[in-house]
Amino acid sequence: MLYAQRAELIMQQLQLQSTVKVVELRQLLGVSADTVRRDLKAMEQDGLIKYVHGGACLPESILSFQNFTGREIINSDLKREASRKALAYIKEGDVIALNSGTTNTVLSQELVSLDKEFTVVTNNYAAINILMQSRHIHLIAIGGEMDPLERSTFGATCEQEFGRYYPDIAFLSINAVNCEDGFTDFRFHEIGNIQLLAKISKRTIAVMDSSKLGKCSKKKVLCSTEVDTVLMDDHVSEEVRLKYKKQGIVIA
Repeated sequence: MLYAQRAELIMQQLQLQSTVKVVELRQLLGVSADTVRRDLKAMEQDGLIKYVHGGACLPESILSFQNFTGREIINSDLKREASRKALAYIKEGDVIALNSGTTNTVLSQELVSLDKEFTVVTNNYAAINILMQSRHIHLIAIGGEMDPLERSTFGATCEQEFGRYYPDIAFLSINAVNCEDGFTDFRFHEIGNIQLLAKISKRTIAVMDSSKLGKCSKKKVLCSTEVDTVLMDDHVSEEVRLKYKKQGIVIA
């Protein structure tokens, strides 16, 4: 495994758990502890990480940016809680579609734990790197123009490839939802994918942490009636759930 490949895996681990230890990385990468330390020092020189005794963490300069890496860390526990609820909806042999987004990257970690055979179709390359670890998942990577910040593909080719499938479930990572505006997002490149997957899938499920509730992002993506269920963490009161249900938005 080359240094660039090891660095990518190290960054993935940091995105998911904020800090990593040398002993953990040694086992993950299959190299010596000295090699891990050299990699961490090189990554620190490049400004990617902060090298600390026994391991590494993300520097404050990276945590402050609202790009993919920063968003993945924010509310990661809530995202994982919502993602775990998705597992109950998946049946043996299902075709699952995942769009880009940090929540679906966390969801992919949970999917690899399932002892079921199913197919995942996705343009989310951060998720692809995780899903490849499962021997039960038939993984289909959707091509197209690459968005390096979102670690995903988009554009006409991407939508054409997605359009060849009829997923049993589309798990959608969306930026915001409220009763008046429905579902909104700031990722203009991703909006076409979201709308297409909601249209062609038998069931559309938004997976969102509760911090996105009551918010409005940059552009309308879907109406409340275009999403069957919203999976969120349990930090949503029954009163709020009933309010949204009256508007056609079911929060589970």
